[in-house]
Amino acid sequence: MFILNSHQIAAADQATINSNNISSIDLMEHAAKQCFNWLHNQLQNQNIKIHVFCGIGNNGGDGLVIARYLYENGYNITCYIVNFSEKRTKEFLVNYNRLKEIGKWPTIINSENDFPEVAFEDIVIDTIFGNGLTRSPEGFTKELINYLNSIKAFTLAIDLPSGLFTDTSVIDKETVLKASHVLTFQTPKLAFLLPENSDFFETWEVLDIGLDSNFIKSLNPTLNYTIKSEILQLYKPRKKWSHKGTFGHALIIGGSFGKIGAVTLATKAALKIGSGLVSAYLPKCGYPVLQIAVPEAMVEVDNDTSLEYFNFKTNATVIGIGPGMGTVEKTANGFERFIKENKLPLVIDADAINLLSQNKSLLNFLPKNTVLTPHPKELERLIGTWKNDFERLEKTTDFSKKHDLIMVIKGAHTVIIDSTSKYFNSTGNPALATAGSGDVLTGIITGLIAQGYEPINAAIFGVYLHGKTADIAISETSYETFTASSILKYLPNALLDLFNKDDNLIENNKSDI
Repeated sequence: MFILNSHQIAAADQATINSNNISSIDLMEHAAKQCFNWLHNQLQNQNIKIHVFCGIGNNGGDGLVIARYLYENGYNITCYIVNFSEKRTKEFLVNYNRLKEIGKWPTIINSENDFPEVAFEDIVIDTIFGNGLTRSPEGFTKELINYLNSIKAFTLAIDLPSGLFTDTSVIDKETVLKASHVLTFQTPKLAFLLPENSDFFETWEVLDIGLDSNFIKSLNPTLNYTIKSEILQLYKPRKKWSHKGTFGHALIIGGSFGKIGAVTLATKAALKIGSGLVSAYLPKCGYPVLQIAVPEAMVEVDNDTSLEYFNFKTNATVIGIGPGMGTVEKTANGFERFIKENKLPLVIDADAINLLSQNKSLLNFLPKNTVLTPHPKELERLIGTWKNDFERLEKTTDFSKKHDLIMVIKGAHTVIIDSTSKYFNSTGNPALATAGSGDVLTGIITGLIAQGYEPINAAIFGVYLHGKTADIAISETSYETFTASSILKYLPNALLDLFNKDDNLIENNKSDI
């Protein structure tokens, strides 16, 4: 699904109003009622004190609609207007009057003296600021945000936590309300997917409010959030008369003394994901380990304890290189010769990335659409430092475009960058933060390319399946006991899950109150 920036969201709102011949008031009513329905489904008329804090713009208008429905359904609620400006939007004023028409007058907050008493066991609904915010809250509004944060009550933010920007970094962290859960409209927000904002919300989910899908497509958004329905479209079904040669030959190059496990995991993964043939090229010291651990794989060897010659004879379809390889001088020299001579598709990970960072002239020899899978520190060695996560995305995009590379930036929401397009992954959890997890991902992507998947699709599909294994396994393994080998164990479950006819998730860690 697409991720829209703040201007695109505003344009989609207006296009929906025009194409459906409705008013902005009608669209607000529809969106806010969905928020109420979500909350009502969670609470089932429990007698919990609810505080609705409304700004004086359209996000505040959403809050007024939610407050009206809560009042009409008998909830214990108080509604507040955070009066930080004399300006009011038309939509806010209409819904302010509708609230008064049912005999409910919001309490006005003009200063710190007007802050209400909120208890830890209460619920706070935050509609102070939304998608249109362009500068940090200040004055008593900032103090209100700090006051609400100090209480640590369950806080439900509508569209965005107040003070969080959609498309730029927060300068003052004291100006952002910390949400327990966010109900955001139509598409995920880029801000939700970046590590620098992790302190500002715990969970979030998307509410589809029916914005004009044809118009959204016409915007040609470059940001995407990959969900199951889209991943299923990438899947290549196998035909009856296929044989092992149909599904390619993956070659995994890596390993050094003490790090044979990395190349072993990558080799297992390439097999497990369905590569027809898999070979491993590694130092002699790893030969018995790999032959015993992966009997289905073929093995070629190099020097005794580290790679030096890169003189494999395997007629491969694709090569995955780097896991456990090391960066000693003789390996670096052999790697340089290999890169300059190689013409096959590549997946580059770990020490192979580090060697590229040490000799960046080799980037000019990489085949178009080579896939690189760096973790943050490896990425920094390639592209340099960054001030914030938005700049990190920008610099990585420039790097991808300059060298015609596909970048897989590993993290909580791994993002695949292909020139100007970015694909944020929707699966995975902290269980994947374990030794060898990246080696398995390298093998999965390599094995998919071997089978004929385009490199960009292999990266997107592989990252999704890799994350899905942890989502499926977590109820049985816990975060702590999940290992890289668990990814291999649950990979069949992740593939089969694509064909389960459940609803496609468009949320992140759905929350219950």
